[in-house]
Amino acid sequence: MHNEDTKQLELDKRYMRMAKIWAENSYCVRRQVGALIVKDKMIISDGYNGTPAGFENICENEDGFTKPYVLHAEANAITKIARSNNNSNGATLYVTTSPCIECAKLIIQAGIVRVVYGELYHITDGIDLLKRAGVEVLYLENY
Repeated sequence: MHNEDTKQLELDKRYMRMAKIWAENSYCVRRQVGALIVKDKMIISDGYNGTPAGFENICENEDGFTKPYVLHAEANAITKIARSNNNSNGATLYVTTSPCIECAKLIIQAGIVRVVYGELYHITDGIDLLKRAGVEVLYLENY
């Protein structure tokens, strides 16, 4: 591995650890997910899974299933950029769990060119779509 590659891998691991800590903000019981969007070595957005602004901070219904209106961490991070003066064109998304297909569509449309993720979710259609769109995808198991 070249020195530049080693340096990038260390940065990737560091941002993934930060995303994991950010996930602790989630009120979801079943799974806490964190996401960071980094551009030009700056964190330009962050997100974690949860209910929309103004809703109660309860992600699961009485049967223990996730409510249909819960936002994923990636969607929260991407939509946060829409309310800022920044944009995610050319950015890297760090997320603790692999993106679903709905989030993958948002990632592609937001101009994010690289996705680094931790836990591999059992449904891989989101990762498959990202690869098909030419988004660089990196699975980091130990960070």
